[in-house]
Amino acid sequence: MVVGAGAHGAATAWHLARRGRSVALLERFEPGHVRGSSHGGARIFRLAYPHAGYARMAVAARDGWRELEDDCGEVLLEVTGGIDHGDVQEVVDATTACGIPFEVLEPGAAAERWPAMRFDRRVVFQPDAGRCYADRAVAALQRRAADHGADVRFGCDVAAVDGLEVRTSDGTWRASEAVVVAAGAWATRFVDVPVTVTEERVLHFPGPTDLPSFIHWAEPSHYGLVTPGEGVKVGEHHAGPPVDPDGRGFEVPDEVRARLVDYVRSWLPGLDPEPVTGTTCLYTTTPDEEFVLERRGDLVVVSCCSGHGFKFTPEIGRRAADLALR
Repeated sequence: MVVGAGAHGAATAWHLARRGRSVALLERFEPGHVRGSSHGGARIFRLAYPHAGYARMAVAARDGWRELEDDCGEVLLEVTGGIDHGDVQEVVDATTACGIPFEVLEPGAAAERWPAMRFDRRVVFQPDAGRCYADRAVAALQRRAADHGADVRFGCDVAAVDGLEVRTSDGTWRASEAVVVAAGAWATRFVDVPVTVTEERVLHFPGPTDLPSFIHWAEPSHYGLVTPGEGVKVGEHHAGPPVDPDGRGFEVPDEVRARLVDYVRSWLPGLDPEPVTGTTCLYTTTPDEEFVLERRGDLVVVSCCSGHGFKFTPEIGRRAADLALR
């Protein structure tokens, strides 16, 4: 049984159902809702990472994305190349240790290649990076989990998890082997995890459609990627305020809008600094920004991914399924 049908919960159910296991996937909200962390047009996919463990995990996830694409018949991961710039030494060290190909450019050479961007320090270009189509991927995982035999229930609010027993608005369920808690920002309703939930904000700007995804390692760090049909998505990383996930907002405050516009004017001169849309999402962050992916007795706790977990979705689902069957 899986509690939460966002990216990681749906991926877990997909893996379990494909293995022929009986699995129920329980989701509080309606399909395609925007209240958590899994919605939106696109998320960055990248292999370059400041930690070798996550770089290796991303390589495994890339294979998982291709496997999911084969299963659902849709494009879910698109390669555009990816840039890291700013304080990139840890990225260089970890990516080198993993044998992942990349190129280092000086600021002037990078600006000639990508004139819509500005750089003041070394630039790491990794050609296999790109974007995951978030809404499309979550819908595909939910649909294909059901196609493989999972019992997928929307509008099923889980009130409590007690060992293998799950009490919901639909009645009481009992799992046979494990309950996977993949409730994201609501995980603390069911398990003891040391997380902070924050409301993060992004804007979409008109600009070139052929830009690579990017991470600008600074204080604060920024990220961006082209989201087809919406513009270039630009956001601050780990900059939002703590929130109750049931009381979060959906509008970008004026002061955040002003900061992001200033950032675009300074660092992305090829974009129109007048944003066309804005949105918010939730980060569920541990003190060390590592993931929570572990078995505790009858429970598997997954999906507290500190704002950088979507790219790993198929691999997280595979690992969570392995834990559930252990």
